[in-house]
Amino acid sequence: MGLLARIRKEWFIIGIVLVISSARLAPSVGVKGGPLKPEITITYVAVSAIFFNSGLSLKTEELASALMHVKLHLFVQTFTLVFFPIAICLLLKVLALTPINEWLLKGLQTVGCMPPPVSSAVILTKAVGGNEAAAIFNSAFGSFLGIVVTPMLLLLFLGSSSSVPFSSIFSQLFMTVVVPLIVGQVCRRFLRDWLDRRKPPFGAVSSVVLLMIIYTTFCDTFSNPNIELDHFSLLIIVFIIFLIQISFMLLTIGISTRKSSGFTAADSVAIMFCSTHKSLTLGIPMLKIVFEGYEHLSLISVPLLIYHPAQILLGSVLVPTIKTWMQTRQKSSILVR
Repeated sequence: MGLLARIRKEWFIIGIVLVISSARLAPSVGVKGGPLKPEITITYVAVSAIFFNSGLSLKTEELASALMHVKLHLFVQTFTLVFFPIAICLLLKVLALTPINEWLLKGLQTVGCMPPPVSSAVILTKAVGGNEAAAIFNSAFGSFLGIVVTPMLLLLFLGSSSSVPFSSIFSQLFMTVVVPLIVGQVCRRFLRDWLDRRKPPFGAVSSVVLLMIIYTTFCDTFSNPNIELDHFSLLIIVFIIFLIQISFMLLTIGISTRKSSGFTAADSVAIMFCSTHKSLTLGIPMLKIVFEGYEHLSLISVPLLIYHPAQILLGSVLVPTIKTWMQTRQKSSILVR
């Protein structure tokens, strides 16, 4: 793969590095009250744009075929939104005894509270040849469920900024998340044929808006001289994130391939990716709303910014291995019959 092709493929990861570097060089541009006016353009316009785009792109009409696989959906959503945050919480009780930056540890907890992503789990499941319909359903349903459950989990495990009352948080979530999402879905009903024909770049649009949010978040950080991030903590967090992903992938595969589970090999692939992947697109805007006013918001965001490319990198590397495993399991089940 040539350099240009590689840049085109990994443009979002490169974009994250560039916007953080830009924020470091000129933090005054994106701070509150600065030229970009992020308290309006980001808090309301950008966040609303992301969820309107999500509503417009979610193909809920395709979910009917996967709707009846209740056991699989229950497993994925319970693992993602119940087991995952509790397991991370228990892990953090041990990690709190180490010298790792406390705000990065809080960031790990926010990762545990996030819903599954709309795209990456589906793309990887499809690449392997797993149960794509189940992956689509759980990604979409998890996104809708996460709008309600994720803010509650964040408040339960981490609390909120004392300057922002709960009623204000949920009213802002409703206006900038729920309403745009519903409006997007309503618009999709009327524009479905045109959207299917033209295939607008929904993912790219959300990613560009997301880069704006990341940029202004780090502008706030770099304009605050009291915030420092040590390299030791960062390296340990990267290691822990990869360890969590590998451990949970093995755990979900181990549980879902038991004879008593009733899942096929294709089901197990969808379960593994949907249960262990976390949404950056939905997560960063939610953190921006729930922790508005936190001076350490950007540090809390760092583990999620690491988790996103890590899950794609790890999943992509494992695709050939998982595909071979799945095909072997399928052949074995046919021979047994």
